[in-house]
Amino acid sequence: MAYYLVSVSNRTNLELCKKYALAGFTNSINGLWTFLEIEKDDYISFLYGARVHNLYKVVEKAAFENAENLPPWPPVTFRMSGRTYYFPFRLFLKQERKIDEPMVRPEFAYVAENLLLRGGYRKTHFQADTVTFYSVSTMGQRCEDTTERLEIDGSTFIPEIVFDRKNQSIPHRFHFQELILQSMVRKKLSQNQNEKLKPILEALNIHEDSIEFEILGEKALPEGHVDIFIKNKHPSAKTTKIIVEVKVGKAQYKNIEQLLSYMKELGEECRGGVLITKDFSNRMLYEKPENIVLVKYSLDGIERDGSYTYQQLLDALNLEIFS
Repeated sequence: MAYYLVSVSNRTNLELCKKYALAGFTNSINGLWTFLEIEKDDYISFLYGARVHNLYKVVEKAAFENAENLPPWPPVTFRMSGRTYYFPFRLFLKQERKIDEPMVRPEFAYVAENLLLRGGYRKTHFQADTVTFYSVSTMGQRCEDTTERLEIDGSTFIPEIVFDRKNQSIPHRFHFQELILQSMVRKKLSQNQNEKLKPILEALNIHEDSIEFEILGEKALPEGHVDIFIKNKHPSAKTTKIIVEVKVGKAQYKNIEQLLSYMKELGEECRGGVLITKDFSNRMLYEKPENIVLVKYSLDGIERDGSYTYQQLLDALNLEIFS
């Protein structure tokens, strides 16, 4: 289970989301990324105007054909680019609590810091930590109302990922990008912590079996952001932090230097960094610091000219540690 704050672009769309207990994401790589990230049985709140609105459980998700003609949101055309976006990727929700709270509350500090350091939203969703979710679960009032169900008369499809850009056909097939790989790595580590995370901890000389970790999405820092942030799920007096950078192609030594910079910024509680990449140089292997772990990813059995569902790629993802 994970908890996300989902950004909404305007008041009208927010009211439609709340009226029908429905979230929608555009026919863009960010829209697909959000749709793939958020799973059934996860929880979300809507984020608009620096306020957090309601708490929902995801009960169903689907991608719809011809979504430009489907209610409730009209297509949006951006003046600068002239591009028109519509909402094929949708989450069906069950409202659990009625909430209308400002982001300035200390309980939202984890997400608020990400927003502040990014200079605003500029992102479709923000993953909150477990402490934030526990706090939100006590806010507002329990919702007993029945939400109006919007009947959508449209056929559905399963989006696919391709590795040759010429095979891309949005919204059905998207070119494989770093956002997708980041999401896959986070889920692989989260779903198989004993198998996948424990060897990384051992390589970093972290032998604290009593700690339960949570593996979170992007974490903003003053000098940039890390792709995956690992920390104690239930911090007590002190925190163990690990940062992860993910690269689709071959990494360079400057990526290690970037990790070291982020680790210094986070301070002594950051116990190590992990660089996950398709390949790396011999120099990186032999000159890396002890507090950096190199991991090579592969997609077993995946062909460059094929098209694959997200789940197929996740099942094929293999992570190999080079210590």
